[in-house]
Amino acid sequence: MKHLTLLLFFSILTTFLFAQSIPVDDRVRMGKLENGMQYYIQHHEKPEDRVEIRMAVKAGSVLEDDDQKGLAHFVEHMAFNGTEHFEKNELIDYLESCGTRFGPDLNAYTSFDETVYMLQARTDDKEMLNTGLLIFEDWAGGLLFDGEEIDKERGVVKSEWRSRLSPDQRMQNKYFPVLYHESQYAQRLPIGDPDIIDNAPYDVLKRFYQDWYRPDLMCIVMVGDIDVDEMEEEIITRFSDLKNPDSPRERTRYDVPQHEKTLVSIASDKETSFTSVRVLIKHPHYEVKDIPTFRQSLLHNLYNSMMGNRLDELARLPEPPFSFAFSGYGRDIGDIDRYSAFARTGEGQALVGLKAMLTEIERAKRFGFTQSELDRQKEQVMTNVESAVKEQDQMRSSRLAMRYVYHFLEDNPIPSPEQRYELYQAFMPSITLDEINALSKKWLTESNRVIVATGPEKEEVPMPSEDDIRNVLSEVANMELTPYEDEVSDEPLFDVKLEPGEIVEAVSMESIGVQEWKLNNGVRVVVKQTDFQNDEVLMRASSEGGHSNYDDSLYPSARFTSGIINESGVGSFDAIQLEKKLTGKIVSVGPYIGESYEGFYGDASPEDLELLFQLVYLYFTDPHEDKDAYQSFMARQENLFQNLMSNPNYYFSDYATKLKTDNHPRRGFPTTEDLKKSDFDEAMRIYKDRFADASDFTFFFVGNFNIEQLEEYAKTYLATLPSTQRDESWKDIGVRYRQGVVEETIAKGKAPKTQVDMTFHGTFEWNPKNRYVFNSMLSALRIKLRETMREDKGGVYGVRCSGNTSKIPNEKYSITVSFNSDPDRTQELIDAATGVIKKYQQETFDEEVLQKVRETQVQSKTKNLKENRHWLGQLVNAHNNGTDPQNITLEKLKERQENLTADNLLEAAHKYFNWENYFKIVMEPEEVKEEG
Repeated sequence: MKHLTLLLFFSILTTFLFAQSIPVDDRVRMGKLENGMQYYIQHHEKPEDRVEIRMAVKAGSVLEDDDQKGLAHFVEHMAFNGTEHFEKNELIDYLESCGTRFGPDLNAYTSFDETVYMLQARTDDKEMLNTGLLIFEDWAGGLLFDGEEIDKERGVVKSEWRSRLSPDQRMQNKYFPVLYHESQYAQRLPIGDPDIIDNAPYDVLKRFYQDWYRPDLMCIVMVGDIDVDEMEEEIITRFSDLKNPDSPRERTRYDVPQHEKTLVSIASDKETSFTSVRVLIKHPHYEVKDIPTFRQSLLHNLYNSMMGNRLDELARLPEPPFSFAFSGYGRDIGDIDRYSAFARTGEGQALVGLKAMLTEIERAKRFGFTQSELDRQKEQVMTNVESAVKEQDQMRSSRLAMRYVYHFLEDNPIPSPEQRYELYQAFMPSITLDEINALSKKWLTESNRVIVATGPEKEEVPMPSEDDIRNVLSEVANMELTPYEDEVSDEPLFDVKLEPGEIVEAVSMESIGVQEWKLNNGVRVVVKQTDFQNDEVLMRASSEGGHSNYDDSLYPSARFTSGIINESGVGSFDAIQLEKKLTGKIVSVGPYIGESYEGFYGDASPEDLELLFQLVYLYFTDPHEDKDAYQSFMARQENLFQNLMSNPNYYFSDYATKLKTDNHPRRGFPTTEDLKKSDFDEAMRIYKDRFADASDFTFFFVGNFNIEQLEEYAKTYLATLPSTQRDESWKDIGVRYRQGVVEETIAKGKAPKTQVDMTFHGTFEWNPKNRYVFNSMLSALRIKLRETMREDKGGVYGVRCSGNTSKIPNEKYSITVSFNSDPDRTQELIDAATGVIKKYQQETFDEEVLQKVRETQVQSKTKNLKENRHWLGQLVNAHNNGTDPQNITLEKLKERQENLTADNLLEAAHKYFNWENYFKIVMEPEEVKEEG
């Protein structure tokens, strides 16, 4: 058998090496029109009755002329504001009537080198499919660039620019010119120049479209529930008439110049919350173009993962040098790849983090990795690739579509999951430790190296100087090091002998394919067997209680208890040893303790489902008590929160939360003083108390499992959990919103933007019907707010209109309307939002809006009912809120829709937008407030 295996291996290997070219997924049809436009088409039924369409253009911000900075992105915006067949905003209006959601189903992005348009179209209606293709025809060659629409969209693009204004963005502007030394990329950030966005002549904007949106730089991708032959004919018919310019501009490929010396950039900002260090080493792009280069890319992946594991171990030290770190080699922009190492540290610890990270990287360079590390990583990689084969028919069409987009844009390989698995099978055994270890010496060079340090600007805690950083580089290069020791436990993870319990009660809900069992110790198990994913089982467990059961004095320990346990492991295995033990397995389990509930999150492949049950049993009965893990976790929390309030966005969120809840001690971000009140022994007592009694736990399982096998696991591992039959529930800790009208304006931040939060709240009669009407009203209002504030006034990139209803601990609702604005237009936009709300408190929404709401609900529900995660969430919510899970159906939704009227929405808007009980909180930039 050994000889036969070797013969098979060498046979496969010889076949691939002889072929040289990387195999291409034979399920995709590729072609090229005479005008140069390329296409990719594949039949795939996930989700059913849908097709993902993409248009990729090999043109982005790097191609902008000096008078066009930001206009590549502006052109993308104009694709939604008037085309040959859809004037003004008719395109979005039409798609919403089909149930398409702006964002999840319809979107686009602009980067340095490309622009990509994305649409999920329906295939259960021929007219809708044809219209979807017509939209792409227009995007490819029929944008109108109406002057009035351009002028309105200037404000929208500026709003998107404002939304990105942050201390991180300001620091990036400082180090980008150093990182991309003397390159075009450093001068062409996609968001652009606000002055050009405000003032660019119409013809300058249109010129970018005319120069670069041409068929020889475009591709169309269609993946979904379609007839491939038919769609190929449609593409040929619809796009063959597109013409390239008579004298096309050269599509320049910009390079990133090399440099011999290490460059250093130090950027600080008074408003940043975090300290970070980066090591970036640029290399010529490694093109994966044939079998030998494909094999080499596997070495890159293995190295990246093993180096990441080592850095993760350092982050878990009792006194961690950084909160987290990663390292990896991969594609960057233009013609370069980049070796990157990144660490986020505590305040004033940039040099400590840099030294620790560089030391570990240097250790790998000098001594390499160990054979045990490589063997483990190979095993994990093969497990993941095998899982991808099992899931190939269940992969989302959107993922496949983007694979083909990047094949077009960057020539990424596109073998099928089976072909990839065969390649990995052929090559993985032959990959040696020497080959992996050689990569460090190749990648870790002093030339083309850039060191970037960013952090808060504070006189009392200064950032390191360039000399400080260079001294660390020199120190690490000359320090004495010892090889890494790979500590692996050979103890069994689970060696408890259990006598299975029994199911004492069973209920079947045939209408939704759900069963519920009650076990002898009181544990309840809810199961739904599905075929939505082939290699996935999701688990959730829930029990009433949470940290509401503990006094405020214990809250600092209780709020972090589950995080501490998740960092500690189970049994005799700490978190690092547990991860090593689970190599090659697809399984994850983690406990949580929320305010009103405690329980577990988990998932596994069907093959590893028993291991999931064993981990649950161990987390219940034998959590690993690890004070080092506690100290490490709390140190990282302190690094996270110590400067959080320096950032205006975090400050505003915290300020608004505390204002609304009247400074309740359990709301808002924790301070470093709060963290110091946490205690390890208290946290462990709380954890053991929460999981001392399983009798009131309900476990939910959704996925592709053998139900008889799962029943045996439940009886063995869940029916034997400790049970004291105690009677407990959550407690009302008294969080209430302040009553009356509260209006406050604060000044924070130097970015020229204002943030607005308008929140309405009150009591709510909680039942499914009221919740449905409430959410439908918000969906309708969301449409009208967008139409008024974005499309008519051009004042916002997006306006958020979100609502929440809760039954526990008291029945209540809240609605938040929020947006950012130009400080000079804040009151105008507040008035606009207020006007929309008041209008629909006095008059009904038109039938067209109601139809959009209904259709979006149906289309979303149709897709969600084919998703394990949706079913899991709905079953848990039904259980926690005491509603009938048999209402989780499309039929029930349609029944509610039949009874939904415009008057229902009018009544809801009048009731829930209570102008005598709301908050209006505005954060202006500091200069505006001072001037006022």
